[in-house]
Amino acid sequence: MRELLLINITGPDKPGLTSKITSILSGYKIPVLDIGQAVIHNHLSLGMLVEVLKESASSPILKDLLFCAHTLGIQITFTPVSVTEYEQWVHEQGKPRYLLSLLARRITAEQLERVSSIIASHTLNIDTINRLSGRIPLEHDQSGHTKACVEFSIRGTLQNENLFREQMLAITDSLGIDIAFQEDNIFRRNRRMVVFDMDSTLITSEVIDELAFEAGVGEKVAAITEQAMRGELDFTESLLKRVYLLKGLDEHILETIAYRLQLTEGAETLFHNLHNLGFKTAVISGGFTYFGHYLQKKLNIDYVFANTLEIEEGRLTGKVLGRIVDGKRKAELLELIAKKENIRLEQTIAVGDGANDLPMLGKAGLGIAFRAKPIVRESAKQAISTLGLDAILYLMGFRDRDDLSVSPDTPQNVRTPLSEGEQ
Repeated sequence: MRELLLINITGPDKPGLTSKITSILSGYKIPVLDIGQAVIHNHLSLGMLVEVLKESASSPILKDLLFCAHTLGIQITFTPVSVTEYEQWVHEQGKPRYLLSLLARRITAEQLERVSSIIASHTLNIDTINRLSGRIPLEHDQSGHTKACVEFSIRGTLQNENLFREQMLAITDSLGIDIAFQEDNIFRRNRRMVVFDMDSTLITSEVIDELAFEAGVGEKVAAITEQAMRGELDFTESLLKRVYLLKGLDEHILETIAYRLQLTEGAETLFHNLHNLGFKTAVISGGFTYFGHYLQKKLNIDYVFANTLEIEEGRLTGKVLGRIVDGKRKAELLELIAKKENIRLEQTIAVGDGANDLPMLGKAGLGIAFRAKPIVRESAKQAISTLGLDAILYLMGFRDRDDLSVSPDTPQNVRTPLSEGEQ
């Protein structure tokens, strides 16, 4: 009769431990049906599901394993598994799998409890939990720029994904966390392009508000900007109104503002990693090309699409040249660049904060609302508000130890822009 055993081994991790255990099983020609191992703070937890063949009795195998465990100073337990249980487990292989990323400055037990309770309430099983971030020192960074991420691998059939997402979103603010939930599929592990909004995404400010301040119309423009970002005002109409108020501004002010732009936390780390990994990057912005090209040089961005301010005799005319880059155009440009680079939309990531970014976020394989307005966070499938832009790497499955950042001074090639005909 077939005999199945679940072997669990716990204790201090040490070199050669797995080798010694499996050498005993090898001597009895034991098939291993499943195996998993985790090490937390040098403490090992190893599990193996094995089949004891008919010609081998389990008693001498257990005796040898127990003696080995004693000599190694570890604990070992054996749990019989019925053939029926095993077959049920095998049949579960077809169930959907998901990945849930919990992001925070520091991870707490309360955060884990609330997240895991929601998972359990939807009758989903947690297969594994992995820490993607590096270890946080006890005397942590007082600036608050620590970052932590744990990833749950979840198995099961989700009956009501909208409710699941609503429940997760409801706990994010009170717990100071972000939660990303995505299907575990081949595209998640094979992203190739990331596109970004510019204002309040790649940089911390809204450039048009900076221009308005210099023009002495700051309050008027800021009010219109806020309405547009909340989705309360048509973007194109609002942009034209705001730019008209800038009429007569000296073009040298553009350089002054560009020089004082502040990159968002994590932007440089993210871009260094993306380019070293061969990703294509783009800015698709409702802002202005002057500042997009400034960032292109700074971050080695492959493509820049934004609005062009008309300048005559050294001053802004209050008009915009060409087609406005609004929400619809952003989505079109994402698709256009992906097609040019021979990249499937499922392999793209889009990042933005405003209502005009939603069409782009919806079309990308992974759309991320970054430090976004409430209406955008609620509409986008993923949202990051707690950490910096480099947290996007966690959603792609990268760990801190995978960091390929290089010095910002390292020369790299900048992609030739799309031709006029392709635009």
